[in-house]
Amino acid sequence: MALLGTAARQEFLASCPGWELEGETITKTYTFADFVEAMGFVNKVALLAERANHHPDLDLRWNRVTLRLSTHSEGGLTVRDTDLAAAIEALPA
Repeated sequence: MALLGTAARQEFLASCPGWELEGETITKTYTFADFVEAMGFVNKVALLAERANHHPDLDLRWNRVTLRLSTHSEGGLTVRDTDLAAAIEALPA
């Protein structure tokens, strides 16, 4: 699988506000009202990740969830990462 080029990276960032590029990783922090809402979001992400067979790094801190996506087997950012990020963005609130 090919790594994403500069144009594809910029197109993703423009289409999914709040995601940031950190080297070969895309990352975003979501904030919720409390721990229960944050955990509910994590569970929704887990279901998407299992279906995609592509799993983000997750950091849960009470009402905040930070997601990091990179295709480790390819050594960087691929369409698998941006597709999963876009699916996460489409989750109902």
